Amino acid sequence: MNNHHETPEEKRERLRQEELKKNPIGTLKDGFNGNGNLADLVGSLGWKGTGILIVVLIVGYVFYKLFFLKAFT
Repeated sequence: MNNHHETPEEKRERLRQEELKKNPIGTLKDGFNGNGNLADLVGSLGWKGTGILIVVLIVGYVFYKLFFLKAFT
């Protein structure tokens, strides 16, 4: 028998992880719409998706700095 009783925090985290496994697209949508948090967004993307998101943000920032700021100076 397992005598380990879950604390409320452990139970919430376990339920959150189960929901992420069952419905990753829903949590991804919530993360983008502002209803979720960053942990939900990153958790639903996985490590490859998070890496791609970071690279896209960096490339977009460099593109903005190179082309749009030069036009106004």
